Amino acid sequence: MNVRRSAAVLAAVAVLGSAAAPAAVAAPSPSPSTALPSGLYGTKDPKFDGVFRQSYALLAQHTEGVQPAAKAVDWLTGQQCASGGFAPFRADATEPCGSKTQVDSNSTAAAVQALAALGGQDKTVKKSVQWLTSVQNKDGGWGYNPGLPSDANSTGIVVGALVAAGRNPASAKSHDGKSPYDALPKLAMDCGKDGGAFGLADAKSGKLSPNADATAAGVLGSLGRGLVVTPAKKNASGAPKCAEPDTAAQAASNGTGYLLKTLGKTEDHLMSSMPGATDQPDVGNTADAVVALAAAGQKERAEKSAQWLTKNSADWAKESGPAAYAQLIFAAHATGLDARDFGGADLVKQLNAQGPAPQGASDSATASDEDDKKKDDDGGVSVWWIIGVGLVAGIGIGFLYSGNRKKKQP
Repeated sequence: MNVRRSAAVLAAVAVLGSAAAPAAVAAPSPSPSTALPSGLYGTKDPKFDGVFRQSYALLAQHTEGVQPAAKAVDWLTGQQCASGGFAPFRADATEPCGSKTQVDSNSTAAAVQALAALGGQDKTVKKSVQWLTSVQNKDGGWGYNPGLPSDANSTGIVVGALVAAGRNPASAKSHDGKSPYDALPKLAMDCGKDGGAFGLADAKSGKLSPNADATAAGVLGSLGRGLVVTPAKKNASGAPKCAEPDTAAQAASNGTGYLLKTLGKTEDHLMSSMPGATDQPDVGNTADAVVALAAAGQKERAEKSAQWLTKNSADWAKESGPAAYAQLIFAAHATGLDARDFGGADLVKQLNAQGPAPQGASDSATASDEDDKKKDDDGGVSVWWIIGVGLVAGIGIGFLYSGNRKKKQP
């Protein structure tokens, strides 16, 4: 299921605040009821992931040398609140953000990574970084919303944003003098039965459980890396040995070993941990793992899993939309594969067709591109059904949310 961090899922959890009833999670519609902004990528309801998917799309385009449409960039910058934070989606960006506007660390950090890469957005990036550091937890990490406990997922993407903005994450310290490199080892688990994974908290109890996608985020964050990773020139020698995660570097090493072992169970991909997803590969989490392993120098394993993606990701990407195409582009880039010939698919063309034509391209998509876009939006299992299943089951879902949902945003 995972479109990385499943922003829609986690924002929904943050809004609901406490254990959700099926009726509550069934409310969002998979299709928007009103016309979408012309600068926005994707045509599904952006209520919970508009900024997130836009940021991923723009960053992936830039990574492949594509200059996004000006109105796509303008839409993203226009979503920023005066505080510097970003909410998942604001239908009327001319209205000021109020106390009920659900600004979050993940949407903000994704926007920072995209806008910093594009350049020319220094003021917007600076304000967002200031907001991120203002809501940093005492332990040095970040939760999804201000006031929520730190989790590896949110902390990892914020580290990537700090690096993209030219900030040393070690210098980003809380009032208690803690940096994200202090928080991340505390979110790593023991080497024994937990295998050195980073944990994802159960939505009810707050207890950490080993989670592959949280581990991918934790590895990237602990290594001080963002979503775009340069391919490793040499392969790391063997699997790292697990030891007490007393530093961020050791936590990253342990997490790398966990990913290698977990991928080894199927030889090349991760399996879904969602309720009811028996023996179902998890394409999105596999793409995340590819990027994390490439960052850790595990060139051969990352390339092997990326090759699996070339053969098994097409349907998932069509079902999931712009952020999914971006994830695959990040995985291709991290392993040196050609995103324009990814198992015969041109990921860049497919992503471009999800929104306004990039600068230098035709102002309108071809008829076939428009038909493909409609098919992408209509096909597959609705993400909202998956959200409902996960929330009713009471598990910590996806990449972004961890901790005690009883805590309210201040």
